[in-house]
Amino acid sequence: MALKLCLNTSTIKPQSLTDKIRLAGEAGYDGIELWVNDIYEFVGQGGEVSTVEKMLADYGLIVPCMIALRGWGEASEFEYRFMREEAKRRLELCRRLGSPWLVCSPPVDPCDFGVLTRRYRDLLEIGRQVGGVKPTFEYISFLKSAYHLNHAWQVVRDAEDPDATFVLDAFHSWNSNSTLDDLRAIPIERISHYHIDDAAPHIPPTQQKDADRVMVGDGVIDLRAEIQVLRDKGYDGTVSLELFNPTLWDSDPREVVRLGLERMREVCEV
Repeated sequence: MALKLCLNTSTIKPQSLTDKIRLAGEAGYDGIELWVNDIYEFVGQGGEVSTVEKMLADYGLIVPCMIALRGWGEASEFEYRFMREEAKRRLELCRRLGSPWLVCSPPVDPCDFGVLTRRYRDLLEIGRQVGGVKPTFEYISFLKSAYHLNHAWQVVRDAEDPDATFVLDAFHSWNSNSTLDDLRAIPIERISHYHIDDAAPHIPPTQQKDADRVMVGDGVIDLRAEIQVLRDKGYDGTVSLELFNPTLWDSDPREVVRLGLERMREVCEV
C-alpha cells in the first residue's frame, strides 16, 4: 500500500508559512497539509497566494487536505448565512492550491446532530458549486459534540451524499475509546484522509488535549494495528503527521520534521 506521507503544519506551528513549506519539501515529504488561516495571515502581511503555489510546485508537494472551517455547526440560522460565504471562500482557496478536501470541525458543545447533518450536506453542495472541493467532517475527542469515531460516521452516513467523508485521526479515536471494530465497520471510501499522531503515556484516554499528542512511536497508541486495519480495507491515500506539542514547537523544526517522517515510514512500512 503506497501511502503518501504528509506534514500537517501544526506540527511546526511557530514557523512561517514559507518555512513550513520549505522544511517539508527539504525533508522529503510527499505533501503538506495547510491551514487556511496561515494563508490568510500570509496574504494579510503582503504575501501572494501565487508565492505559495510556486513553492508547492518547486518542492513537488501535494496538498492532501486543508484546515479548517469552524463555527458552521453551532451558528444561529442568521449567522450560518455568513458562514456559507466563508465556506465558499475557503473552498475556493483549496481549489486554487489543489487540495481536494476542506476539514469541517464540529461544535465545541453538545449539538443537534440533525442540524449538523443538514448543514454538512449543504456544505457539500457548496463544494460542488466551487469546482469539486469536498468538505470533509472531523470528530474531536475533547469536544462535547462529535467526539467519537462513530459520531463522525453517523453524520457522514446520515448526510446521504456520495461525497460525504470524514478525516480519521489516530489520537481522537484513541482518546474517545473508539475501537478498531468501529473502524472496520466503516466503508473505506468514506475516509478522506488520515491524521497520524500518538498519545502521551501518563494521561488516560478521554482526558488528553491537543498539547498531549506526542511524536509517533513515543506514545501508547497501537498505530501499527490501526494501519493494518486500513491496509486490510484497501486504504491507499494520504497520511499526515498532526501534532500540537509545545515541546516540539520549541525544538529544532528540521529535526522534528526529519524524525516525524522517519517514524511515519517505520510505522507505515513505506
